[in-house]
Amino acid sequence: MKKLVASLLSLGLLLASCAAPTLTASPLESTTTAAPATTSDPMHSAWNDRSIFQDGLVESEWHVLNELAGASVYHLEFNIEDDMRHITGAEQVQYTNTETVPLSEVEFRLFPNILGGAMQVTNVRANDQTVTPSYGLENSLMILPLPKPLEPGHNTILKMDFEVTVPTELDPYYGMLVWYGNVLSLAHAYPKICVYDDEGWNAEIPSTEGDVTYSDAAFYLVRVTAPKGLTLITSGREISSGSADQVQTLVAASGPARDFIVAASPDYAEVSKAFGEVAIHSYAAKGSEAGADFAMQVASGAIDVYSRHYAPYPYTDLNIVATPTLALGIEYPGLIVIADRIYDISGTYRDSPTSAYMESTVAHEVAHQWFYNLVGNDQLDDPWLDESLAQFATLQYYSDEHGAAGANAWQASLEERWARTENANIPIGLPVSKYNPGEYGSIVYGRGALFFEALKNTMGATKFDAFLQDYTATLSWNIATPQIFQSLAEKHCGCNLSALFQEWVYR
Repeated sequence: MKKLVASLLSLGLLLASCAAPTLTASPLESTTTAAPATTSDPMHSAWNDRSIFQDGLVESEWHVLNELAGASVYHLEFNIEDDMRHITGAEQVQYTNTETVPLSEVEFRLFPNILGGAMQVTNVRANDQTVTPSYGLENSLMILPLPKPLEPGHNTILKMDFEVTVPTELDPYYGMLVWYGNVLSLAHAYPKICVYDDEGWNAEIPSTEGDVTYSDAAFYLVRVTAPKGLTLITSGREISSGSADQVQTLVAASGPARDFIVAASPDYAEVSKAFGEVAIHSYAAKGSEAGADFAMQVASGAIDVYSRHYAPYPYTDLNIVATPTLALGIEYPGLIVIADRIYDISGTYRDSPTSAYMESTVAHEVAHQWFYNLVGNDQLDDPWLDESLAQFATLQYYSDEHGAAGANAWQASLEERWARTENANIPIGLPVSKYNPGEYGSIVYGRGALFFEALKNTMGATKFDAFLQDYTATLSWNIATPQIFQSLAEKHCGCNLSALFQEWVYR
């Protein structure tokens, strides 16, 4: 345990039963004709038939398939060329206006255009009428005009083709989208609908220090076509697969989820194991199976801890994938990316046992399955609601898995991180872009996690624990805000927390 404490103190750069439900169509009014419900091709599933997503959810989460009536539904096609750098694709998405005002346009993000690659979109149609988009934010924003305003409660089918050129360098944004070291990380590689909130269509160029997306929960049905020699890993659950000649095809269903990612490599080996209803699959380069197995064991412990303290893990699968990312880890729904450089758990990384980095990174990224995915937030403007809370959840993991010594060691590492800014009382509630160089990691990943300890001490442990469970249940598949978070905390403690929030969050 002393070795664990010393290792954590030196960690520096963590970026890191019920009957089946009757699945019904959305009660919101459709202005389109649904795809035929009966077909041998799962990609032709009816827009409002969510039964295809049931096998990817644990039983306690099946009820959500009869909810989220206005969630977007994506049907995506990715065709990966032999050079692994060029992707052609097609997208159809059912978008529902869940606002209270008519919408004359729908805005999409084209993230490859700011992630070091390129994306072009063609053949854009709204309800089969050709439309001409306009562009902004360095061509990472596509504004799609609608033939007529979309009334509240109505939906439309938007279609487009797209091409993506994948970069071969890890900058910028940590190598989220890259072909490097024989690994393809195909993140944010489709036209993605922006969130419409109190600011209207929410879109901005993200800071290179934080996350790039702010997303509503949606449903994804995706076909990936790729060279035959690759191991393909995606968000969600595999529905079907096959191969012919030198080509393979995989169809996956994922949802509710806030994004969709594909990873691929000819070099991956897999270790996997079922833990209750959840199967964990861990992928890394051949020869790194020990690290992949350790990551899987940590993830299973983290799922158990967070499921007991917050809410059940919602999916039947969790994929862990080694990539050359410059971050230590990156979160996606049902899939976490871990830097391949920390898979040699018998060695050292930055003067600490690599296993300590692996454990803390995996525990942190698994926590994002609750705070980012299950409970959403604006990751660009309110990063403390996912990153700080994931750091605090990691503290809960160390407490449960390693006892007081483990919890004290992780808390000391949080304090050490904050100390890099000389314990400056910089608010944890700033947008990512408002932090000066060096401040974001210190404040959001260090001081931000310590705020939750202060909140727990103020509320009392029993009320605080009940509050976080209620927060997770109440905001599941929705968007949290600082105001909602504070209001619910005050409800549970029966107290005014304005002074505490002013001291830590807002100032």
